[in-house]
Amino acid sequence: MSFKRSPLRAGIAAAALILPALAPVAAAATTVAPSVFAPMRHVSGSTTAPFFISHGVHSEATDSTNWSGYAASGSTDEYTSVSTTFTQPKVKCSSGDQYSSFWVGLDGYASDSVEQTGTEADCDGSTAEYSAWYEMYPADPVTYSNTVEAGDKIVETVSFSGTDKYKLYLDDETEGWTKSTTKTGSYDRSSAEVIAEAPYSGGVLPLADFGTVDFSASTVNGSALSSSSPIQIDMATSAGKLEATTSSLSSESFSIKWDSK
Repeated sequence: MSFKRSPLRAGIAAAALILPALAPVAAAATTVAPSVFAPMRHVSGSTTAPFFISHGVHSEATDSTNWSGYAASGSTDEYTSVSTTFTQPKVKCSSGDQYSSFWVGLDGYASDSVEQTGTEADCDGSTAEYSAWYEMYPADPVTYSNTVEAGDKIVETVSFSGTDKYKLYLDDETEGWTKSTTKTGSYDRSSAEVIAEAPYSGGVLPLADFGTVDFSASTVNGSALSSSSPIQIDMATSAGKLEATTSSLSSESFSIKWDSK
């Protein structure tokens, strides 16, 4: 199954941003053919925070056609790490192909790059498929061959250290495996996110019914996510129909509920 994930898609006038795509891979982690997780895109006409938010002017809400969750947004070089913990959701599959991903990342809210790692919960018709991956736009995404199952405890971290070095860490505590990948590159680091996403391929793909996913131990720059006054994001169609709603944030914890009907 091949598809795209895309940067934040927003309601303000902004150019469309598209990242490479993700496709399943066998054996060791390898670069896959185009298919992406990408920057957020806002719902046209929705009440949104400015596309780029200056340091200290946070704590607003917005709708997006491909993201739900929380994004801390500020000045260039402001964010050095983001982490979260959650239980891999079980998707309900009946017919047709549907997709969902759950990740942490730096950039993507106010830039056309995203440095991220996460898991996938998709429907290939009536069959549920789960996987894990990382992506450094503009490089192609990479899918790990390791087993991921619904109900697994997942820990994700993306961190930055000097000389443009990024560490993308994903731990499936239930299956007993860990991936820690180091990449280099020069990026804005103007935002940090904990996100559930509907991947992108020419347009936002149908969102899989993942029920509710509960995020905990969510931190930005080593402190509780709430301390960064992040922007709350709900996922909605371009017509404004809700697809996934984000709960209020309690220090390091919040939930996202699938709402598509």
